[in-house]
Amino acid sequence: MGQVYLITFSTECRLPAFTDPLHAAAACRAICDPRLWQNAGLLTWVLMPDHWHGLIQLGCRDALAATVRNLKSNSARVLPTTVTRPVWARGYHDRALRREDCLRAVSRYIVMNPVRAGLAASPRDYPYWNTICL
Repeated sequence: MGQVYLITFSTECRLPAFTDPLHAAAACRAICDPRLWQNAGLLTWVLMPDHWHGLIQLGCRDALAATVRNLKSNSARVLPTTVTRPVWARGYHDRALRREDCLRAVSRYIVMNPVRAGLAASPRDYPYWNTICL
């Protein structure tokens, strides 16, 4: 496998597109769709009401921009037409993890995001995340 990246992207105008549990659940299913991850790996992620954080490990044939574009379009496509379009803002923030970066520490940072935002007392109380790194 290839490089691991910490990715963050926001909804358009930081609108809380994922406060509705049905919208959030649909987006989560789309984010985890195995067709998106045939070569790349989704290591850890959390969907917040107005943004997404994730750890992505690229496969040998994957480009980061294309992987993020597919992730955003797949998760936006499943939302009802009543949701403001576009769902996701243009662009994303990425940080390549170096070998000395601890995947476990970064994963914990990601899954604790709802707790820091006051959305849950514990990550276990927040339904829109997953990890293979803890």
